[in-house]
Amino acid sequence: MSDETTSGAKTGGGESVFTVVVATLANLGIAVAKAVAGLISGSSAMLSEAAHSFADTVTELMLLTALKRSERPADEGHPLGYGPERYIWAMLASVATFVGGAVFSIYDGVHALSEGGKPGDPLISYIVLGVAFVLEAFSLRIGIRQVRREATRLRLPVRRYFRLTPDTAVKAVVMEDSAALAGLLLAAGGLLGGQLTGSGVWDGIASVLIGLLLVYVAWVLGRSNAQLLIGRPVPESMRAGIREELLSVPHIVDVLELTTLIQGPAEILIAAKVDFRDASTADQIEWACEEAEEQLRERYPSVRRVYLDPTPGLRQRRRRAGGAGA
Repeated sequence: MSDETTSGAKTGGGESVFTVVVATLANLGIAVAKAVAGLISGSSAMLSEAAHSFADTVTELMLLTALKRSERPADEGHPLGYGPERYIWAMLASVATFVGGAVFSIYDGVHALSEGGKPGDPLISYIVLGVAFVLEAFSLRIGIRQVRREATRLRLPVRRYFRLTPDTAVKAVVMEDSAALAGLLLAAGGLLGGQLTGSGVWDGIASVLIGLLLVYVAWVLGRSNAQLLIGRPVPESMRAGIREELLSVPHIVDVLELTTLIQGPAEILIAAKVDFRDASTADQIEWACEEAEEQLRERYPSVRRVYLDPTPGLRQRRRRAGGAGA
């Protein structure tokens, strides 16, 4: 992960909210239409797609909650702020995708395969799938536009930015909309197969494949959020840049220990044990700490908190140990 992916980022909270809101409204309307079409046509794949869209709607409501709650300022009870809360809600959203969409789709598909049955008139399902495809494509376009804008601003390949961005809300929208488009094609394939062969097997197979697709999406999103919840450091290239900035500050001679933590898309915490010149006065050390924080914030705008701990270096410790032994 490049340092710009983590540090540059003023990932617009307002833009992320707009992206999620558009996806939520689109999925809610699509879910109702799919459910009606599935009940009328008796299509297992259509009912699976309805479950998929309902799960996506719940997921995006959770993402909206995550965006709003994580923006609250730090207070006495949470001195480091609420940034990581977005990853808790995003994790719950991935669970909702798995339980609400994947499990139902696989179960319904297996049921359709075991029971068999003749597919009903697929006309209304085709109409709903076509409308849903247009709406999902529109929602996906907005999400991809935001990803490309951020990747361009940070001068990164789009795929690399998308894979490593800590803005899991937009990542979830793009992945879920992409999965939705793939699911619509699978559902259409199941309907067409049933129409050509007169067998409900194709519909059941499509439903199972939709469920497996959702399992994959839930797993990828769950893993991304789990890494950030556990505590993901900034990339090695950025750690090297942080050391470089600290060592460029007058009176700092060594960085003995460096700890970094990503707390949100635009929130980075830095803590370091720093060795100052032995001849530095308390006043000089204080100003050096202020200068270090200012330089780090200027180079990496996402740095929110910097904690420096003046610590004796190895040479000074040996000198003291030798003096004590004497």
